[in-house]
Amino acid sequence: MSEILSHHDAGVLTLTFNRLDRKNSINASMYDALASAIEAAASDPQTRVVVIQGHETVFSAGNDLQDFLANKPQGMDAPVFRFLKGIATFPKPLLAAVCGPAVGIGTTMLMHCDLVYAGDNAAFSMPFVNLGLCPEAASSLLAPRLFGYQRAAEALLLGEPFFAEAALEVGLVNRIVPPSEANGLAQAQARKLAVKPLASLIETKRLMKGAQQEEVLKRIGEEAASFGRMLGEPAAREAMTAFMEKRYPDFSRL
Repeated sequence: MSEILSHHDAGVLTLTFNRLDRKNSINASMYDALASAIEAAASDPQTRVVVIQGHETVFSAGNDLQDFLANKPQGMDAPVFRFLKGIATFPKPLLAAVCGPAVGIGTTMLMHCDLVYAGDNAAFSMPFVNLGLCPEAASSLLAPRLFGYQRAAEALLLGEPFFAEAALEVGLVNRIVPPSEANGLAQAQARKLAVKPLASLIETKRLMKGAQQEEVLKRIGEEAASFGRMLGEPAAREAMTAFMEKRYPDFSRL
């Protein structure tokens, strides 16, 4: 069974993480499927809105670290970066429904969505520093703008989880509902958007995003260069080894 489910109905394309046995952690083939779907949807006149969702118990545990190390992204044409560029430049409404853990890319991708609906069990985290890495998806740019610098620093430097009410307060999510209702709410809002004039939706989004898009793409590239370099450094190796060995990492000498 596909690890990314795709469903198209009445102008709404829904992409669903379908890897519950691995907490919807994202591997290279999943990024490829997501990127291809987003790229096609951008130019498909039959697709007016895209929704990304997971299960009511988990959105995504972030990158599949074993797969990520085995298939390190090579250049900006790698599936992960195609996906990031795709959501950063997607011209039509992009929605997400988030329940349970949303780790790493599970949180940062939401900064590129227009509307985000969260279950009251949602737990967001960006633990890049704890893995000996740096932010991605332009979150080093977007999180301070969205959260305010101090709250972004707390989220990115400590890497600790924050929950649905805090996400609502800083504007990462639009509304909190019971987990069983989050996907349905995102679908209902998507259907409302799908019957509106598409040209107006696209132009309104373009005007709201303004000149930020070019800046976001530049930051994605800068982060990618740093991320790739840091993957091979001692801190990341210790963090990844500790993760595989199910122990706490020791950064005392690093």
